[in-house]
Amino acid sequence: MSLDAKGAAALALHRFGLGPRAGSIAAIASDPRGALLAELDQPGIGQIINPELLSAAKASAAAFNFRQERQARLIAQRKDEEERKASGMAMDGMERPDAAPLPAAEAVPQQIFQREVKARFDAAFAPQIGFVERLVWFWSNHFCVSADVTVSTTGAYEREAIRPHIIGRFSDMLLASAGHPAMLFYLDNSRSIGPKSVAGLVNTRGLNENLAREILELHTLGVRSVYTQGDVTSFAKVLTGWTIRPFASDPERGGEFLFSARMHEPGPQTVVGKVYGQPDAAQGRAVLADIARHPATAAHVARKLARHFCSDEPPDALSARLARRFLDTDGDLKEIAKALVESPETWDAQRLKLKRPSEWLMSAWRAIGVVPDAVRGLQAMGYLGERMWRPSAPIGFADVQSAWIDGLAQRLDIANRIAELVQERIEPAEFVDTALASLASDETRKTIARAESRQQALTLALMAPEFQRR
Repeated sequence: MSLDAKGAAALALHRFGLGPRAGSIAAIASDPRGALLAELDQPGIGQIINPELLSAAKASAAAFNFRQERQARLIAQRKDEEERKASGMAMDGMERPDAAPLPAAEAVPQQIFQREVKARFDAAFAPQIGFVERLVWFWSNHFCVSADVTVSTTGAYEREAIRPHIIGRFSDMLLASAGHPAMLFYLDNSRSIGPKSVAGLVNTRGLNENLAREILELHTLGVRSVYTQGDVTSFAKVLTGWTIRPFASDPERGGEFLFSARMHEPGPQTVVGKVYGQPDAAQGRAVLADIARHPATAAHVARKLARHFCSDEPPDALSARLARRFLDTDGDLKEIAKALVESPETWDAQRLKLKRPSEWLMSAWRAIGVVPDAVRGLQAMGYLGERMWRPSAPIGFADVQSAWIDGLAQRLDIANRIAELVQERIEPAEFVDTALASLASDETRKTIARAESRQQALTLALMAPEFQRR
């Protein structure tokens, strides 16, 4: 079917962005493609500038100090109790009146995490379209870490490793993510020691292949492509010494990236048919630079982008076009994003992609004009099965319908709750015009009009097939 101007604008906002806000369909209706491309050129696009947010190193330090202080207080209270018991001054199991209560076990890390969550919600709610923010979400999931492992640094990781390169080069994002303390900790590389290194010959700990494997399999070349298990082992040796500065020996700079020559496997290594003999961390940087530019990486990344922005089984022509743009521009992510917008396949009026829970929630919040606080937003995402920054595995959250279709009943619960909260101020017909315009079918409009209450009408609008898909 062909779309009118408002329908094309609504399609652009759902497919490429994070859903329409009040007035955004009209704002880009004259030239949806041009509006998407213009967002890529906005100064500072995709960045979060907030002095209240901590760097990863400072967040790690705050969490470390909190846990150290809490442990010290526990020890002090235990010793105090033992001394009172020994002197016959025990108070029948009661604490001394002047003893201050201990803080919650994860108070500071959770506070840091929730500030990062709110900043990300705000960044997604603010833009007219949200195309670049969608790209942030895509690449953050591609190079994912988990807050279950790195709760205090997960938000900083996205701000430091992903956002600065969102319209830069893939090779720079790859290097930034691979060397970030959150990734080094998440995939255990901070503890990986070369077998023939000084530390390896002295200590019992040894090589860990997690980071090397996930970089080759998930971040760059793709599973069952051009690398072997031998390449994984060699690359893991290359990455030995990429670790995190410990707080115990350096309280001022603890939590930062550190290259430890003592842990690094000496000598040249062969990875994907090429010998790398560079000294120290330069060896790892050289391998990352080469695999970032490999045709297999271009093909793997192109297909993931095509699947995300087009359909679960994207057209081969689209994947090939994106891979060619990747290779022709040396992995220029801005040019690849432009290729997405310029491709006819991504403008097909047939909407095949089911929004992930996070995408559906943000499009709902944008359409009603309210962004929730961090706690409520996290609760909603958790209920829908996509716990923010907490994928169950390094592959990230699934990007196909089969992973999320069974959760539509939970979406109905959330939609009904949202409708209950906003029914007094939002007219259902106006909501449909704001959120869908001419994408809404006659059948959908009639169903909403026949609703028994305003709350039910808004619930039906949020659950409409046109609003669930992009």
